Amino acid sequence: MYGNIMVAMNDSESSQRVLDEALRMGDAAKTTIRLLFVADGRALSSYPVAYRETTRRQAQELLDAAQLRVRQAGLKCEIRLEETLSTVDSVVDCLLRHAASMPADLAVMGTHGRGGWMRLAKGSVAESFARRSTCPVLLTRLSTRP
Repeated sequence: MYGNIMVAMNDSESSQRVLDEALRMGDAAKTTIRLLFVADGRALSSYPVAYRETTRRQAQELLDAAQLRVRQAGLKCEIRLEETLSTVDSVVDCLLRHAASMPADLAVMGTHGRGGWMRLAKGSVAESFARRSTCPVLLTRLSTRP
């Protein structure tokens, strides 16, 4: 079983599926679920202060609701709302730092499942994390089937 499971949260639909998978992997006696939301400071810096504050508040609300679900499932839970440190820092780098500092026994994160030009244009945090991570990574995808 896993002692520390890092769950990368965001405001996408796949975050609930990610949390579901982490809950399945956890053991109430041994596992701490560590929920992490990383805001991209570079992207937020170009918006008005009120928007940035709203974004942080919504992220905190998402983490609080997820923490409640984890605790109701009988597992220990910690939450962190982080922001990238500088213009050269990235969401992936921040996730990797946290996974290493825990240390995470497993990282669970969602993927949009984009391919081709969309992945080239938008990139993939999940893919980049999985390629560079030193801990096992479970990627979940929101089903596109009815």
